[in-house]
Amino acid sequence: MERCFVMLKPGVVNRRIVGEVISRFERKGLKLIGLKMMNVSKDLAAEHYVEHNGKEFYQSLIDYITSGPVIAMAWESAGCVSAIRRLCGPTKVEEQMPGTIRGDFCIHMGMNVVHASDSPESGEREVSLWFNKNELCNWSDPTADTWI
Repeated sequence: MERCFVMLKPGVVNRRIVGEVISRFERKGLKLIGLKMMNVSKDLAAEHYVEHNGKEFYQSLIDYITSGPVIAMAWESAGCVSAIRRLCGPTKVEEQMPGTIRGDFCIHMGMNVVHASDSPESGEREVSLWFNKNELCNWSDPTADTWI
């Protein structure tokens, strides 16, 4: 079973569209196994975005996700990462299509509304970075994977 980490960034919380965004993942049939609202420390932000350290946009990215509360989520299903990436849509504003989360809610790349793991390996790393094992709920739904 594959896991994916998703973070709804401060803009989603500020605009009060958390439920609308989460419902898209639920309607797809993905299994939510972890959810928390939190303020992100600079240390956690730096560890999460370590691969971008030194890039031109790095500091503004860190500043943005530490500027207000985020919604951290862990999702699980077969093909979870690719399903979530399709729901989120591309990160580049000019490539975003209506009907995707970014296409419907993002107009500025620097204020991207959602982060999603880009591979199953990143999903495992990010879920374990943001959640302790006791914060994840292992529950069963025998029909969950039939909806994807």
